[in-house]
Amino acid sequence: MIKFKLEGEFIPLIQLLKATGLVQSGGEAQTVVEDGLVKYNGKVDHRKRLKVRVGDVIDFMGQKITVV
Repeated sequence: MIKFKLEGEFIPLIQLLKATGLVQSGGEAQTVVEDGLVKYNGKVDHRKRLKVRVGDVIDFMGQKITVV
């Protein structure tokens, strides 16, 4: 479980994946989101610009990111 401390109101999903080191680039982040490999609060979500806020949980490749 990765705890990500949010600075500000939200972070776009693809930036969160990069910031936590789960993907190497923005292009890779966009691809995994488009391919349905990312779950947002338990459901697959294909929105690359999804605004992730405090309390949200992202699941990717067996890793969970909790936004605090």
